[in-house]
Amino acid sequence: MPRRRAVRLSLAAAAAILVLALAATAVGTVLVVREPLPQVAGRVEVPGLGAGVTVSRDERGVPFIEADTSGDLFRAQGYVHAQDRFFEMDYRRHVTAGRLSELVGENPDALEADAVIRTLGWRRVAEQEWELLQPETRENLQAYADGVNAYLDQRDRSALAVEYSILDVRLDLADPEPWTPVDSLAWLKAMAWDLKANYADELARGMAFETIGDVARVDELFPAYPQEVNLPILQASSVQPTAAAQQATTVDLSSSHLQEALASAERALSSVPNLLGEGDGIGSNSWVVSGTHTVSGLPVLANDPHLGISAPGIWTQIGLHCRERSVECPYDVSGFSFAGLPGVVIGHNGALAWGLTNLGADVTDFFLERVSDGTALLDGERVPLSTRREVIKVNGGDDVEITVRSTKHGPIVSDVLDIDALGDVPVPEGSPYGRYEVALGWAALTPGRTADAVFALAQASDADDVAAAAAMFEVPSQNIVYATTDGHIGYQAPGRIPVRADVVDSVLPSDGSWPRPGWDSAYDWQGWVPAEQMPAVQDPAEGFVVAANQAVTPAGAGPYLTSDWDYGFRAQRIRSVLEEQIRSGEQIDVATTRSLQADVDNPYARVLLPALLAVDVPDSFDDDGQDLLRTWDMRSDADSAAAAYFASVWSNLLELTFWDDLPEGYEPTGGARWLEVVRRLLETPDGSWWDDRSTVGVVEGRDEILTRALVAARRELTADLGKDPSDWRWGKVHTAAPEHDVLGSPALPAPVRRLVNPTPREVGGGAALVNATAWDAGSGSFGVTAAPAMRMVVDLADLDSSAWVTMTGASGHPGSVHYADQLTPWAEGRLFPWPFSADAIDEAASDVLELEPGR
Repeated sequence: MPRRRAVRLSLAAAAAILVLALAATAVGTVLVVREPLPQVAGRVEVPGLGAGVTVSRDERGVPFIEADTSGDLFRAQGYVHAQDRFFEMDYRRHVTAGRLSELVGENPDALEADAVIRTLGWRRVAEQEWELLQPETRENLQAYADGVNAYLDQRDRSALAVEYSILDVRLDLADPEPWTPVDSLAWLKAMAWDLKANYADELARGMAFETIGDVARVDELFPAYPQEVNLPILQASSVQPTAAAQQATTVDLSSSHLQEALASAERALSSVPNLLGEGDGIGSNSWVVSGTHTVSGLPVLANDPHLGISAPGIWTQIGLHCRERSVECPYDVSGFSFAGLPGVVIGHNGALAWGLTNLGADVTDFFLERVSDGTALLDGERVPLSTRREVIKVNGGDDVEITVRSTKHGPIVSDVLDIDALGDVPVPEGSPYGRYEVALGWAALTPGRTADAVFALAQASDADDVAAAAAMFEVPSQNIVYATTDGHIGYQAPGRIPVRADVVDSVLPSDGSWPRPGWDSAYDWQGWVPAEQMPAVQDPAEGFVVAANQAVTPAGAGPYLTSDWDYGFRAQRIRSVLEEQIRSGEQIDVATTRSLQADVDNPYARVLLPALLAVDVPDSFDDDGQDLLRTWDMRSDADSAAAAYFASVWSNLLELTFWDDLPEGYEPTGGARWLEVVRRLLETPDGSWWDDRSTVGVVEGRDEILTRALVAARRELTADLGKDPSDWRWGKVHTAAPEHDVLGSPALPAPVRRLVNPTPREVGGGAALVNATAWDAGSGSFGVTAAPAMRMVVDLADLDSSAWVTMTGASGHPGSVHYADQLTPWAEGRLFPWPFSADAIDEAASDVLELEPGR
């Protein structure tokens, strides 16, 4: 799928004015930048608290909160999140409500994002979820909001974040609105959107048909999961029945008007800003090892979610501790949270640790609709569309009004940006007249109880508790690995997964991998997979569980979840290392687990190297690169010349093999799917994919394309890194460069970018490696596009011996020493001590702030 457009905000002029104003005095710069830094020591009154709350911060500014009641605990968390990251929270809620134009003013990208998110109705769904939640969850969300608002009431806008000072130069900003519980719930929709998995592949299949023209040939670019090479998470599961088979209808994917509808839908959905990240690199590693194979005799659990890179980083670390656990205050939990959402999303309590990775279940479908005069065709009848009016307010500009139209399958997304782009097209004889449009069916548009699951996991102590929480963890669908302090390990798959009918004799697969005809109810969803049928295991015989986005069960086993898994190369590497450690008798601990998280063994090299070394590169200059590969250890370390060369070879190989066959904008990104495609193609040296259709009268084979890729890479790196291969280094071109969502754009003045964007770091790793610093092979850049946004290792024998790190730092203020103080250790693969017990927290405390009840 094409690269998603980033929302680039037109703030260059405003920022330039600010820079000129501040250049007159260094004192002015310091005041503007440092004014928002919060008070972190001493005493401060917080209205609404029932009793005093202690906030201890360690030397990296990470807060640990101690309170007597749940209400005080989450009220304090809201206060602390607002202290550290309110602008990030405010930006997120503007995005999730489709109100970004109110914050940043007239900007085409922001307006398009607002239009699409209003069409999807993220906040409308969040509002409906409020009434579904348990009373305790609503109380926690309200207490959190009260804490945020207590902080807002104590500070002027300029004292909340430097970003407001910059935006104020050009825009007439109002003071931030009070925080509401629905602001927190809407963030769950953003999570679900960025982690919804196969929708990009489904749309890409439909659009690739335009140039390839054959369903089977398109499917060669989306091969089945290679379970004979990379094992699923679970090795066995009961087979569940599918919905009853129904007769197929006909879909003409070659229709130019249908292709225009798909292209228009793609343009619209690509306008949504990435709050967690998108693309091939989005995923995660997690694994848990039983005490049978550990030094301590109790489990060790690891997790590192692979998300987009931003400044500040996506996660914020926190500890939430009741001084005495009771019905009024049952929480004693620490881990990673999202600013704007109360609780801990990933972490551990005193009895259980859990990690999350994206399950990748297919929870979206594109329904092709035949629309005419406000109706959609369904089973030969005309059914009225539902419509609603949305008004987008633009700071400094005129309001923009849009009409959202929906079918029974979901909102129509092909008309959001330009409804005039689609024309009426004929339909089969005897059917009413209409035009093709595209509606999005998405499980997250059905209100659910994921917020309940967040608090349930924080209190879980055993497998039954995890299963109960998973039944509420509806979107986004995540793999849960867990371990307990009494020695159990396990896996649980949650999620709201659509059941699809098995449509017989269908030209297109009816499993959700291709767009489906919305005018035929045989293709409608048949309900949801029951929670009790979702795959799970406790204490597997092999003594460990690896969940790293690979297939969950063998093909045909368990409920149907998707056909579009990550292809399992990371997962298999983790599994192989663990198996070898166990076979050799090596006992696993926190240190060995941290080392595995930083593993840079390259699966691409293991697949490709034999073929690359077998071809002849006749020119001695061009052969210099191939010489690097002859002695390469197949590790993508930051200082490796061979790793840099191999990455260039891979990028060129994909271009030479596939660019001539695919629609413009669909250049291969080079992730695990493309590795599996190429792995299979290597077995057919004269296969048609190797032929370059741009050359007339010549039919290329595999070895010709491999040779061209080797030569092109030698010349590319000569231009970029120098003539002498010994000067090459993977880290020189493969850098992690977190960028501020609003002020980090290259369009802004350098002083502003230097303020908000941390200095890029050279890193090893790569796409589909365990150290998953992904890059986009079709972009012309080797820069990191997604990476482990945090890493954690939990020792269930001694929770105070656990370790953690986040990508940037605890603070969202560019003027804070904690804005990016974890970035270098993160880049080097280091983790920090993670205190949990009261004594460990006291010992680690650098600053202590006492929150006292106030009026």
